Amino acid sequence: MLPEVVFVLGAPGAGKGTQCSFIAKEYDFVHLSAGDLLREERQRPGSEYGEMIEEKIRNGQIVPVEVTCSLIHKAMMNSGKSRFLIDGFPRNKDNLEGWERAMSDKTKLLFILFFECSRDLCTERCLGRGAAGSGRSDDNLESLQKRFNTYLHDTMPIIKHYDRKGLVRKINAEVCPEDVFDCVKKVFREAGLEKRIAN
Repeated sequence: MLPEVVFVLGAPGAGKGTQCSFIAKEYDFVHLSAGDLLREERQRPGSEYGEMIEEKIRNGQIVPVEVTCSLIHKAMMNSGKSRFLIDGFPRNKDNLEGWERAMSDKTKLLFILFFECSRDLCTERCLGRGAAGSGRSDDNLESLQKRFNTYLHDTMPIIKHYDRKGLVRKINAEVCPEDVFDCVKKVFREAGLEKRIAN
């Protein structure tokens, strides 16, 4: 059976990570954040990609897709599970094409969860997260502006591409996390994805 994948997309600060942790707990999905995998790889002693990843992240740019896909695939193989949330990916046309080349025959894409949230609210959330010590080198105004531009120019066309295929499930992410999750649960119910059975 092919591993099942849900892509999770939205602007920086739309609450993707928070919702993924809720979904992972309730539906037994493994949450893979492309950004976290890259950050971990950057910290790994002796990583051949570390320096390049650091430079790309700091400049709000996107890491080459082959690197990201290989990290995602490795994490999937190591998890021993069959359902995955891939958060913050694919972020641009190169990511999309790279995924389709490397991974489309190894996985089954169920749908795309798209968290919609205004730029002002997202900015406020990211700056709040940075001030609270998120430890992320990109939770500052300058990096955020670059990340938003990347999101608008590169990620929105990907969302439109999947929308044309009828795969996008839009979620209003401007309300409190619990209300956002109620909308997410409705999407999962409609897709026939059952809650995890408590042991």
